[in-house]
Amino acid sequence: QVQLVESGGGLVQPGGSLRLSCRASGSIASINAMGWYRQAPGKERELVATIASGGSTNYADSVKGRFTISRDNAKNTVYLQMSSLKPEDTAVYYCKQSVLVGTGRYLEVWGQGTLVTVSS
Repeated sequence: QVQLVESGGGLVQPGGSLRLSCRASGSIASINAMGWYRQAPGKERELVATIASGGSTNYADSVKGRFTISRDNAKNTVYLQMSSLKPEDTAVYYCKQSVLVGTGRYLEVWGQGTLVTVSS
């Protein structure tokens, strides 16, 4: 099995910062793309940021300039540094990693989710 474990969520005031992490464990040959998604109450899950194996990144318009995605390949970990947080950022955040588990075979694995609440 390959599992992703997330950490770093919590309560923060508007304008504050928070750092999320997501580490994969199991039988892993390599990891291609990594990403973060979020789901607010009553809304569909949406993409927040992605990072390719070579390090190129993409962000949702709503978080550009405030969030930074990064990865540590040696630790099979993806991070999301969140700054200038707004109440609208409140959501459950999920990470996803595309994991090579066999010859030419990738699995898209999701984390369990971590709640981020931005409120005064």
